[in-house]
Amino acid sequence: MTDRPAPLTPLPDGYAGWLAELKGRIHIAQQRATLAVNRELVLLYWQIGRDILTRQSEQGWGAKVIDRLADDLRAAFPEMRGFSPRNLKYMRAFAEAWPDEPFVQEVLAQLPWYHHLTLLEKLPGPQTRRWYAAQAIEHNWSRNVLVMQIESRLLERSGKAVTNFDARLPAPHSDLARESLKDPYRFDFLGLTDEAQEREIENALVKHVTEFLLELGAGFAFVGRQVLLEVGDEDFFIDLLFYHLKLRCYVVLELKAGKFKPEHLGQLGFYLTAVDRQVKTEQDNPTIGLLLCKSRNKVVAEYALGDKSQPMGIAEYKLAQSLPTDLETSLPSIEQIERELTGDDTSTEDDPQ
Repeated sequence: MTDRPAPLTPLPDGYAGWLAELKGRIHIAQQRATLAVNRELVLLYWQIGRDILTRQSEQGWGAKVIDRLADDLRAAFPEMRGFSPRNLKYMRAFAEAWPDEPFVQEVLAQLPWYHHLTLLEKLPGPQTRRWYAAQAIEHNWSRNVLVMQIESRLLERSGKAVTNFDARLPAPHSDLARESLKDPYRFDFLGLTDEAQEREIENALVKHVTEFLLELGAGFAFVGRQVLLEVGDEDFFIDLLFYHLKLRCYVVLELKAGKFKPEHLGQLGFYLTAVDRQVKTEQDNPTIGLLLCKSRNKVVAEYALGDKSQPMGIAEYKLAQSLPTDLETSLPSIEQIERELTGDDTSTEDDPQ
């Protein structure tokens, strides 16, 4: 006689919802525990780095004390990684870069140690480091995303599109809208050359929509491509339509494979009117237009926007652009940083943690 599995006990009412709630609470507790451990580790490393700096500057201790300290700490705490001479030097650099302890405790301790190594290695001064640290915290960037944003010079491109937002949108909405646009946009991930046509670029952007949204920036949600609008029994198609969660408005994006021409704004304005009348709800703010073109003359763009009553921005896009030579030679590549952080080089030291 074959044993049959016992029938499942019927679940009481509300059990499934309660289980889902418990799973959520456990997940949140795990996240908080991880953040607490990271916070304590970053603060510990900062304190060690500060002590090394103090003793070297005030008591004249030489550089070799770091090698001795690494040996003694690894002997005392064999189960802990991160006490290599290399990582102790990073701790010293970290404390030297951020002398303000309250700022380290309240802000920087939110970032993992690897993020701090990236900020130290790839950025030259406190102002740019503060900006990228704040962005990484706000948007929960991984270290790879942080590296990509630094290498694409996000800070230098943010808020640089030519717009009429100051005149057409109320503050502070206009400030947030302006900072939400860049110039130029980097589409290197598409693998296309400068000869690519509008539809080809559009197809590739939709195919790589995850990378596209990352380049657009936080807040953009993809609505659709070639969005149909019926006006006066005629069909019109918007290249790309987005919704910005922070601005609470639709964003019409039009692509032009050539140089900007003032007449392009007429078409964009028509689409903005159609979206405002057919798609926008009472809860949404006025629709914003973004015209992306292969090149544009800033003065011509400013003149063209001068008499437009709708909020619009004009920016360039770059399909393939390598880092400037001076940047390439002064900053380590992501591969070099990976080798440095993982110890995958000629050194036998353990990894920073």
